[in-house]
Amino acid sequence: MRCPSCIAENAATRRFCAQCGTSLPSPCPACGFENEPLTRFCGGCGKSLGEVAAQTPTIVPVPGPPRIDSAERRQLTVMFCDLVGSTALSSQLDPEDLREVIAAYHRAVAEIVAGFDGFVANYMSDGVLVYFGYPQAHEDDAERAVRAGLGATLSVSSMSNPSSSRPVSGAERTSRM
Repeated sequence: MRCPSCIAENAATRRFCAQCGTSLPSPCPACGFENEPLTRFCGGCGKSLGEVAAQTPTIVPVPGPPRIDSAERRQLTVMFCDLVGSTALSSQLDPEDLREVIAAYHRAVAEIVAGFDGFVANYMSDGVLVYFGYPQAHEDDAERAVRAGLGATLSVSSMSNPSSSRPVSGAERTSRM
């Protein structure tokens, strides 16, 4: 079927032009005469297009299977830990060395957190945001978070400067939860 507005060719089943969106002429179901859009009576046989449309069988959509919502409410324990004194440390170290210290800190915390089935959600500067209970929930996620925090504190306090294998300027490092 050709669009009267833009002369584009359209499928016979379309009611609107695929190119310009104009209403296409509709053929009469009784005699096949092409009627202008919004015409109430057929120009070929004179029958009411509403009556003919009412006589044609309508297709009733079959509803699909009921939707099952598998969402569940659960507790999520969130832990944020950061490196205490990192601002003072940044004035003592070169940027490259500071980046190594923070990267070692991130690795140490991530390793401890993984041991307690935690999920590292985000690394923020010298901080680490951790979820317990996501994606897998446990009965004792809050306890796991506390144990991971204590483990991270112990691990970080024994960290040494990666480039020199000794603590930075004798400063004791610790992690804050």
